[in-house]
Amino acid sequence: MSFVGRAPHLDAEAVARVRDDLAAASYTVDDVQGALGPVGSAALNRNETTPGLRATTGGSALETLVRLWPLQAAVPLASAQAALPTSLDVLVAGRLLDREGGEVRAVVDLRPYADDAGDWWVCSDLTPGLDGVLSHVPADHVLGVSSASSTLAQVTVRPEIARALDLGTGCGVQSLHLARHARQVVATDVSDRAVAMAGITAALNGITLDLRQGDLYAPVADERFDLVVSNPPFVVSPGGRHAYRDSRLVGDEISLRVVVEGARRLTGGGWLQALVNWVRPYGRDWRDRIGAWVAATGCDAWVVEREVLDPAAYVELWQRDSGEVALPDYRERYDRWLGWFEEQDVEGVGFGWVTLRCVGAGDPAVRLEEWPHAVEQPLGPTVQAGMERAALLRGWDDAALLGRRLSVAPDVVQEQVGPPGAEHPETVVLRQRRGLMRARQVGTAEAGLVGACDGSVPLGVLVDAVAEVLGRDPDALRAELVPHVRELVAEGFLLPA
Repeated sequence: MSFVGRAPHLDAEAVARVRDDLAAASYTVDDVQGALGPVGSAALNRNETTPGLRATTGGSALETLVRLWPLQAAVPLASAQAALPTSLDVLVAGRLLDREGGEVRAVVDLRPYADDAGDWWVCSDLTPGLDGVLSHVPADHVLGVSSASSTLAQVTVRPEIARALDLGTGCGVQSLHLARHARQVVATDVSDRAVAMAGITAALNGITLDLRQGDLYAPVADERFDLVVSNPPFVVSPGGRHAYRDSRLVGDEISLRVVVEGARRLTGGGWLQALVNWVRPYGRDWRDRIGAWVAATGCDAWVVEREVLDPAAYVELWQRDSGEVALPDYRERYDRWLGWFEEQDVEGVGFGWVTLRCVGAGDPAVRLEEWPHAVEQPLGPTVQAGMERAALLRGWDDAALLGRRLSVAPDVVQEQVGPPGAEHPETVVLRQRRGLMRARQVGTAEAGLVGACDGSVPLGVLVDAVAEVLGRDPDALRAELVPHVRELVAEGFLLPA
């Protein structure tokens, strides 16, 4: 029997039975990792199941569920009945499991997921390509928890809000997080299969979602939200066919529309955060393109480019992702996609995240930067604080800034580099140990000023003191240091006291 392509379903009674059985088996992130062991867990993260299968032969209910779902192995009917004593029949009837002969197999995935506040269960399609098997991903595939969805969850701001929108919800991962701090969560997707799986995810976790099917913002019309999050099908192509990664729009149009149209649906003070891809045309700065997008929103904006791929590497990445390397027309598809990039004069494709805040300012604060370096997650608090500092800086002219009391952020350290025993270092670097973990090389005057910022004295007084120590003209030093101080505040090295 096969249910591929047909949406799973569970009614309220079935959901309660499934939830009880999963809880009784202690089917949680920590216990699954404990059953797999460190080697089996690491191997499964590489899509290899053999170590996990060797580690889960004890026959416990938890081991049976681990073999059934994360490891995608057939289990004996008697083991499935013991592990799912009240819910096996409804899982089969609801097209989440397939029972044939004396064995039970998973049709869709059901696995634990967690944040610092607790565990959830997520319903999605099975992970393709386990154990090196080349398998083509169906067009209506509903992706489970991915690195992209985890990234979005970790960079999202988490203020207590009234309404949130999860645009392109997929299996419902973002909605789980949103439900922790939003009184109402609306979740949309163009795929009826995704809507069905997001509904199961929400129901299993006792979360009420306003689920709607439709493309982009059509399901919400002109409604307003305090927070919009989206991990859209952002792949840049001449037009793809996989719902989880491709839109019907050409190029990076989907990313543009998510950003620009989403801004129109924000409440005053509302946020939009999205993972997007954008085209880098030959001979043009990528900031010109994405800068035009955010300028059209009228919002404060922070765009971080995390990675850039050339066209060939980009095509290879997404053809592997969808299993198209297993198809006989792989090279033809590859060649056609590359040809389209050449026609569009594309030098590369940028990956990154966009944060908007609707503040109604006539001169929005916009920051566009490349940051391919390691960061400390979660970044949500860093993002929120950074946007709030940008809004403060907009209201401070130079005189106001010089009148402020600033203090060094608690995670900032100073590193000095030079020959051993030298009286003066060759370079001085300020380094953050949290968040984006930035490093900034500074001169003597800048380092001295930062070192004196303890929140007790206005900045202007400190600049004058540094000028006296260095024998510099105070006015000239103010003109030199104020732009640097603005950057230090914007980047979080210095904080308003």
